[in-house]
Order: sequence, then structure tokens, then C-alpha cells
Amino acid sequence: MTTTSPRPIQAEDLYELQTLAECEISPDGNWVVFCLGRVEPKSEKKYSNLWLVSTGDGQMRQFTYGDQTDSQPRWSPDGRTIAFLSNRADEKQPQLYLIPLGGGEAHKLTDLKGNFGSFAWSPNGTRLACQFRKKDAAELEREADEQKKKLGVVSRQVTRVFYKFDEVGFLPQARWHLWIIDAQTGDANQLTDNDTFDEGPPAWSPDGQLLAYTSNRSDDPDLDLGQDDLFLIDAQGGDERRLDTPVGRKSLPSFSPDGQWISYFGSEEVTEPWRQTQLWLIPSSGQGEAQNLTAAYDLHCAPGTVGDVSAGSMKAPLWSADATRLYFPVSHHGQGQLRSISISGDNLETVTGLNGVVGAYSWDQTQARLAYSYSTFTDPGQVWLYDAATQSHRQLTQLNQALLNEIALSDVETHWTTTAEGTKIQGWIVKPLDFDPDTPYPTIIEIHGGPLMQYGYQFMHEFHYLAAQGYVVAFANPRGGRGYGEAHARAIEDGWGNADYADMMAWTDFVARQPYVDAEHLGVTGGSYGGYMTNWIIGQTDRFKAAVTQRSICNLISLWGAGDINWVLQHHFGNQPPWENIELFWERSPLKYVGQVKTPTLIIHSEQDHRCTIEQGEQFFVALKVAGVPTEMIRFPDESHGLSRGGRTDRRIERLKAISSWFDRYLAGDQGEGV
Repeated sequence: MTTTSPRPIQAEDLYELQTLAECEISPDGNWVVFCLGRVEPKSEKKYSNLWLVSTGDGQMRQFTYGDQTDSQPRWSPDGRTIAFLSNRADEKQPQLYLIPLGGGEAHKLTDLKGNFGSFAWSPNGTRLACQFRKKDAAELEREADEQKKKLGVVSRQVTRVFYKFDEVGFLPQARWHLWIIDAQTGDANQLTDNDTFDEGPPAWSPDGQLLAYTSNRSDDPDLDLGQDDLFLIDAQGGDERRLDTPVGRKSLPSFSPDGQWISYFGSEEVTEPWRQTQLWLIPSSGQGEAQNLTAAYDLHCAPGTVGDVSAGSMKAPLWSADATRLYFPVSHHGQGQLRSISISGDNLETVTGLNGVVGAYSWDQTQARLAYSYSTFTDPGQVWLYDAATQSHRQLTQLNQALLNEIALSDVETHWTTTAEGTKIQGWIVKPLDFDPDTPYPTIIEIHGGPLMQYGYQFMHEFHYLAAQGYVVAFANPRGGRGYGEAHARAIEDGWGNADYADMMAWTDFVARQPYVDAEHLGVTGGSYGGYMTNWIIGQTDRFKAAVTQRSICNLISLWGAGDINWVLQHHFGNQPPWENIELFWERSPLKYVGQVKTPTLIIHSEQDHRCTIEQGEQFFVALKVAGVPTEMIRFPDESHGLSRGGRTDRRIERLKAISSWFDRYLAGDQGEGV
């Protein structure tokens, strides 16, 4: 019998990686439904289907089939039916479908024209409440006329400030509103309607009489952000009732099982993005003040860990059956944890998420079992089960096991270092395959985006791939990000490139001191805010022999108002527009220091990036060329800001190879010596 040694991970393995999304346990606790995504290499199309895994024996079976996108599975209260979104009938227009657990064909429930958002079953299983945004009349008219469809859009009338969004493109004039869908007939009844504001995801009261949701009812919500209120409306329709809550951002309300309370995520801020999201509670009657349950804890109650294979989405707080505790996500020290707290704000506990990242999570009806998705450094994501009685955890799925058995993944070490001014910085080092401690390796410093995100215990194909090319890969969480308290996040406000730069240089010093690191051959790369920092760093120091800046920012003045973040960029810079504060905007712009750059720099940018617009990459490319710096630019057509995570797979592969090729040119062997 012969055995084959594991091989290095390859860029092309992105075709083989199946992506886990969602995961919801059945009311009786016997099954977990989840979405499993795949890529069809020939067409480069991405599909996902629903799968089931038994919580008893772990047997897994595919539940829906076909080349389509099935998503957002939700169990009916009796556990007999699963509602989900699918584009199986029309690639460009998903609809709500129902499929019985016992088998049979999926039944199309709706026939609406527009975008579906969040949806939820009523407690008695007869209706579904959902967010829905209609298509504009002009688009419907164009779709109905073959000649107009062939000619395409003639013009776009823009009336609102936020008129585009990354990965979506230009937004319709219509807003997100609440609808009720009959689970038998599919009849749809619109509950709310207005041309100015949106409603957030709806939550049912336990008796099925009311819906809770958030909405900003300012005269112009696009110019008056953070003025979210909490509303109640009768599920049959009628007037809304606003609950009195503190000013600030709010999202994802959730009724307690006894109907006495509503929990929600909120932040008492309007112009201070560094403030943490916290867990709040208010009496559903409105007779009583809202309480910040996590006020005593320096925690960010939201997911925020960077990965490039699977991504978590924000879930509403989960209630205990006796309405005495709440379960919620926390980003902490590189981990994505699920924690719980009593409704009195004490007895904070960590349920799961040590040295890993929790994604979706849900309890069964009796709260005996909790299903959750979980990713680590060496596993893109699995469905796990938590047994409340024994407080034990068990992995249910073996997704990507064939590929994981075939490839070798590098060791990842966690390190803490202290800067000269006493700031503690957490970081990680990925060593090359077949690591030799006596060999000095060229090293790549990676910088995360955000900045209000964190690196951590999440699978990063990119890091493993670069390590497989013979590089040490080091990444850390400097000040300005999440996971280390509010002061850590606030430290760079009005001063990008100050505390964060000092922390990254201290981290680089720490990495360079490792005996296996070739301190003369260091590279730096990052995307989005990480691209900003890459641009900033090479304008401040020559210690890096090569740089790759991705979807970056170089000119804060020209970015203001141009991307989908729009004018809100100023919240990070004194909360004044450039014409009132141009010195600060220019002072913190890497373009100001481009004349000092000597580092050979590759620029990677997507042409449909609506977050950090393509002109940012173009400006920096031309500036570096004029300055005589070795520079190339790679542009990806039709791709958005999230190319590295969700772009077309062949383009993601091309991106990875371009990065490694650039570092090979300037870091590997003797070629870096003269730089």
C-alpha cells in the first residue's frame, strides 16, 4: 500500500473549496440545514444548494439539486417545511420557495419583481414577514420591451446621496419595506411604503400579532445617519408605534419568548464609527428605558474577523427559552465568539468560539442543542453542535475533507508584542512548508482592511498559498481595528497613519527579529484600508523591498463622496468635508508622500470597485510612474471591492499569482539585493 505525501496548497484549489453559508437547526433538534457553495470551472459560475446533516449520527445528504443559488434556509415552526430563496426559475430574479422535509419538489411561493432581504416565519407558520425592495418602474418597462432591453439603460436620474453600493451597483429609487407573504397562497401584502426611508429586518412577536423593526425616519436619512428608531406595527397592517430609545444606530430587534422584552444591537453614536456595537434591551410595551446590557464590558457585539473563503453575517440576538438570557456574537482578540448574558447585564459567559470564528448560530426549540458554523486557521468551515446539558461540542460535517487531506497547510503561531509606548499588539506568523529554522526566509507583512475589522483565527487561503511559495507570512491587529476594546479602535480617528503606522512598524520589528526571517527581504501588502496603509508605509520608510497595494486609497480628498461610503468618510477625519478641513485630508493622504517612495509597487484594483474607486489606483499608479518607481498595475474588469473573497474564481487565481510573482521578483533570491 502506498501513501501520497500532502502537496502544497495551490491558487487553483479555490475551484475545489466548497463554501459553507448559513446553518439552522430544526425545531426538534434532529437536523441542521445549511448552504454549500461551489464553482463550475468551465462557466466560472457559482452555485449553492441546501444540505441536511443529522445531529444524531452526522449523516449528511444533499437536499436541493441543480445549477442555481439556493440560500437563506429557514425552518417552519413545526419543522416540516423549509423556506428559502432560489433563482432556479430566473437567474436574475430569486423568489421564495418552500420544500417539505419529507421530500418532494420545491414549490415557488412568490412572484415578485425586486430584491428579497431578510425574512422570518410567523410563530404559527401561516405567514412570512420579509424585507423587499421593488424594481423601479423604468426597469420593469425595459424588461417588458425587447428592444428597450437590448438598448439598455439610457440614463440614470440620481436624487439621493447613497445611490450605489459595492457588489450591487446602482441602487433603485425604491426602498426596503416590509411585506407579509401567505405561506399557502403566496399572496403578498405590503405593510410599509415610503420613497425616503427603509425598514430593517422584521421580527415577530411570540403571539404573531406584531412586527418589530428599525428605521431612520429623518427628512433625509442619507444625510442624517445614525438616527435609527425602533418601531412596532400590527402584522395585519395599520399605524406604526415608535419606542423611545437612545439616539444611535440600531439593528436586528428580537422579541423575548414571553413577549415582554425586545433586544437589539445598537451604538450611541452618529458620527463616531469607532464606537462599539452593544446589546440593548427595552420593554416591548415602551414603558421603561432601554438598557445597554453590555455597557460594563469593553466588547464589540458583532462579527468582524477577516477571511477569504467564508464570511459570517450578523444574526439577531437569541433568547433563552425562559427569557432570562441572550446569546450574541463578539469579536475578541482575533476570535469570533458566541457569548451569553443575563437580562440584568451580569453573568457574562462564553459559549463557543475559542481560537476560531463562529458564523451562523441557532437553538432548537427546547434549547437542548445549538448548531453553529465554525472556521479555524486550518479549516474553511464546518457545522458544529453544542449540547447544553453536557456543555460539549461536536463537529457534524466533514466539508472539504478530501481536499484538506490532499494539501499541506502551514503552522500558524500566535504572538503578542508590546510597542515602545506600551501598546500590546496581537499577531500571527505563518511559516513556509518544510520549514527549516536555520534558513532565513523572505517575509510578507499583511495588513487587514476596515480599519474597523480584525485578523484572527479564520481560514485565509491567501496566507497559506503565499507560505507555500516559500514566504513567512505575518499579520497583526494594530490600533484602529476591532477586538481589543473601544480605545484601541478610537486610537486612529483623525489620524490614519499615526498610531497604526507605529504599531505596524513595531510588529515588523518583532517579526524581523525572528531568527528565521530575512530582515533584508521584507514585503508588505494589504487591501482597502490595508491598501491605504501599504501606500502610507512605503511613503514613510524604505525598509520594504516590495509592496503590493490592493483596492487601495491614496487621495482622501478625491475619495470623499466618490465611493459608496460617500461623504461619511469624513467621520474618520474631524467630521468636516474637505473644503472645511483640506489640510487634514491631504496630510493623511499617501499621495502627498509619493515623492519619497522608492519601493517597487504592484497596484491591483477592480474596475467596478464602488468602495475604493478605481481612480484611487489610477492616481497612485501614474504618480509612482512619474516619480520613477518600478510600478505595474493590474485591473480586473467587472469585479467589485471584494474580489479577493467573492470575485470570479479565475480572477482570484490571477490575483494570487500576480502577488506572488511580484514578491518573487523583488524578494526571492538575489533579485531583491539591488532594490
